[in-house]
Amino acid sequence: MRGAGPRNPGIDLLRGVSILLVVLHHIGLRIPLKRGVLAGYLPEWLLGAVNYNGYESVFVFFVISGFLIAGNTLRRWGSLDRVDARAFYARRFARIAPCLIALLAVLAALHLLGVQDFVIQRAGQTLPRALLAALGLHLNWYEGHFGYLPGNWDVLWSLSIEETFYLGFPVVCLLIRRTWVLVLMLILLALSLPWTHAALVHNEIWQEKAYLPGMAAIATGVLGALIARRWQPRERWAIRAWIEVGCVGLAAIFLIEQWLWPAIHDGCLLLLTVSVMCLLIGLQWRQADGAWHAWRGMEWLRSFGRLSYEIYLSHMFVVVAVVRLFRMYGADMKWGVLWYVPAVPLCWLLGNVVSRWISMPCERWLRARLLASASKPSREIVTASSSETV
Repeated sequence: MRGAGPRNPGIDLLRGVSILLVVLHHIGLRIPLKRGVLAGYLPEWLLGAVNYNGYESVFVFFVISGFLIAGNTLRRWGSLDRVDARAFYARRFARIAPCLIALLAVLAALHLLGVQDFVIQRAGQTLPRALLAALGLHLNWYEGHFGYLPGNWDVLWSLSIEETFYLGFPVVCLLIRRTWVLVLMLILLALSLPWTHAALVHNEIWQEKAYLPGMAAIATGVLGALIARRWQPRERWAIRAWIEVGCVGLAAIFLIEQWLWPAIHDGCLLLLTVSVMCLLIGLQWRQADGAWHAWRGMEWLRSFGRLSYEIYLSHMFVVVAVVRLFRMYGADMKWGVLWYVPAVPLCWLLGNVVSRWISMPCERWLRARLLASASKPSREIVTASSSETV
């Protein structure tokens, strides 16, 4: 069994862009740029692209997650049907549980203390039930039936989808055995995205947060990992073509989706996920080919990508605090953009603190114990954890 491969700087950059857009989205819902001073200088569609691509960015994360976890599985065990389910679940638990449990403990304390913006108060919602939904991986379903939870809880909807997929992933791989059957199932699930997203219209919340559309995006990432593993083009122009196609599709969704939507509707999400898959495949091949040259000046954005999980779970604490201060000081939307300046680095700083003091040490400790019976020494376990941050 081999460990996870080295980090891919291009994928970290993509994750950095995505988590930054999530942060800007949650600030923008409360302090929209289109109502500020920038509206006099920049077109509204561009300001909207900065503020309102958070949902699409979560789907980017779904594809990246499937790609990285399937890729690491292939590197460790050679094929998906040889996955060690026990080791797989141990790694997922060690990666996900520490931050999740810490977040829930803080949110429960703030609710019990009656802190504004953290109290669960909608009809039909209670703290015990919200905790059960978060730990039981159905917070998306809970919100779909009882309405939105406070913002710091709400971000957990995507985790419910992602980890439910990975509960079944190794079991399906071991039961199917035949790669071509598994690939066919993944293709059908990936292509179902426009229809499952359009069909699940019980209400707006459930349509956005239902299991099947998110799982379709993860399946697209798994397919990408299988393609990247099976085929490595020799010509660098072919690698560039995959990257460029992915970038064009991604830019189309992020920048001009409002004009694409009338033509292809929910097909926009499929265009997004397939574009991300192409980009990830190209970036993986580029690293394997040794052709990667890191863009100068982009390390700060790649650091956002390396901390994406921690920032995702913790950034709403910063957003809530900044918005509260913004309102205390007059809520002048014209100069609302100035409040973005401290908010974004503070989100990174909090994510870094969480990673350094909670996520990484707890992950190492849990892996060392949960994988104690594995053949590899603990040093490899720690090294693997540094690259498998999904």
